Amino acid sequence: MNIHPMNQRHGVDWSSRSGVSLSAKSTVVRQICPAHRAFGWVAGAVAIVLGLAGCSSPNLTPVSPDDAKPYRSVSLREGDAVQIVFPGAPSLNTVQQVRRDGMITLDEGNELIAAGKSPVQLQDEILALYSARLVRKEVLVTVGSSAYPVFVSGAVLRPGKIMVTEPLTVVEAIMEAGGMDENRAQSKKVMVTRDEDGVVSHYRLNVKDMLRGHSKTRFYLRPMDVVYVPTKIQVW
Repeated sequence: MNIHPMNQRHGVDWSSRSGVSLSAKSTVVRQICPAHRAFGWVAGAVAIVLGLAGCSSPNLTPVSPDDAKPYRSVSLREGDAVQIVFPGAPSLNTVQQVRRDGMITLDEGNELIAAGKSPVQLQDEILALYSARLVRKEVLVTVGSSAYPVFVSGAVLRPGKIMVTEPLTVVEAIMEAGGMDENRAQSKKVMVTRDEDGVVSHYRLNVKDMLRGHSKTRFYLRPMDVVYVPTKIQVW
């Protein structure tokens, strides 16, 4: 009987003892290996998810008393409607909306930067621009309406931009976004990211307690705030 050299190692015919041919064993191995590879892939994916879940959070900013007060802007911004009145020259009276570039357009195509200035500052600049034409050196600037954007994302029903025309809390913003997706939302770890003059702050809020009345915290949003409702991690 001719026995393959590999089967003669240690003087044993392994193919005869097992009762299974080498070709059959190879077939079994080929069938099992894909399953092991698939299991390995799933295990790797789970490990990645768990690893991401354990990543450190950004440094959190404590909620200050100012955050619990309604936000009232002291400077003009994009979208504000500015009423400009010339008591001595009514023909110059106008209402202008601050454009995306922060500018407003006055009589004879004169343009001024309005964004970032207080109504009084803008008033002084307009008076200086028109002073030579005015008998009565007086200009009045008032803000007719003001709106600023905030953004809500994550596990809410209608994520997106909200234009705020009056003080708005984080709970009210989430309600404006259709409310939380109760099956997916982690309502105890809602994050608010705020960028003011290049300084970025991160707040973590327990909105669940706010909704249930267990927390007296009222967190008011400011222009360009981003509210993120995290999603529960589900591992199958």
